[in-house]
Amino acid sequence: MERIKLAIEKAKAAEVDSARSDAPLLRRVRGSEASIGESSSAIRREVPLGDASPVHYTQTAVVSMDAAHLDRHRVVSHQKTHPASWAFDVLRTQVLQKMDENGWRTLAITSPSVESGKTVVAINLAMSIAQQTNRTALLVDFDLRRPSVARYLGLNRSLSLNDFLDGRANVGDALVNPGIERFVVLPTNQPVTGASEVLSSSKVGHLIDDLRERYSDRIVIFDLPPVLAADDVMSVLPRIDCVLMVVGSGVSTENEVEEAMSRLSKANLLGVVLNKDEAPVQNAYY
Repeated sequence: MERIKLAIEKAKAAEVDSARSDAPLLRRVRGSEASIGESSSAIRREVPLGDASPVHYTQTAVVSMDAAHLDRHRVVSHQKTHPASWAFDVLRTQVLQKMDENGWRTLAITSPSVESGKTVVAINLAMSIAQQTNRTALLVDFDLRRPSVARYLGLNRSLSLNDFLDGRANVGDALVNPGIERFVVLPTNQPVTGASEVLSSSKVGHLIDDLRERYSDRIVIFDLPPVLAADDVMSVLPRIDCVLMVVGSGVSTENEVEEAMSRLSKANLLGVVLNKDEAPVQNAYY
């Protein structure tokens, strides 16, 4: 824990530097907050992996996003000219390097407490990963008590993870491509009763396994609830390869961060993202 605190203090006082390969990952982001039913033909690849040619969606619904809506919710990774976009690209590179080293393909994103901006980080990171031509990204809203991915993206779809959990639809019916190549979202529209029990169920376990194994180039990102809000994270985390914790500057107390770190002690913690820090960040090279 002492190493994490020193890293956060350093981030507040200095430029954001590339983390050492054996140190916790740390980035500063300004101002932000078939048994399963997914058909293997939902994404048809017209070219070999690694080629920059388009990916065509044959079954997954494709919708257009509103740029102004995304901007209001601090979703910026799709805009390479946005001053905050580069931070998510650097975070992406560090995350993928560590995941590739261990053969991991599923990543959980959580925070100690509410209002830390974990969902914003999850969305922007997933978008950034999808922009790698040899990757696809799937973002799953597993914050079953306060789902918000669909709201942040401006998605207005009738089907969601709720319908899969209730047995009314296959998961493939709920997937949506929000107009960005190689990026797919599995939204949750309504809060789920008994969220912890649902996340620890065999049905969700099979879902996680299927989403991980469906495509070899896919990175699956799960937006989880805050660690201290309930036992939801502890229920599902053993089924996910690794986790990234988002700490909101001025949001979580030192004791909350320490307690969250303690609860994540048995997980593969990639590192900590210091979010909502308003100190100036400059990229001297660019």
